[in-house]
Amino acid sequence: MAVDAIPVTSVLVARFAVGLDGEGNPVFRTRRWSNVKPEAADQAVYDAALALAGLQVHPLNAVQRQVTSELVEA
Repeated sequence: MAVDAIPVTSVLVARFAVGLDGEGNPVFRTRRWSNVKPEAADQAVYDAALALAGLQVHPLNAVQRQVTSELVEA
């Protein structure tokens, strides 16, 4: 039985380097932006992350996109 994945929600996750812990290891914090259009292009989401990172105090370390899909029979 074939299955199709239909994207229903999308979340932009940006990880920022906020400093070092007591042992000198990097410390990261994440910010999440929900309700990203599932049909938005990955490049557009990445560009939005860069724009949002420009408003933050700490440097951007990584950009992730989490997509939730509904699986239906094809």
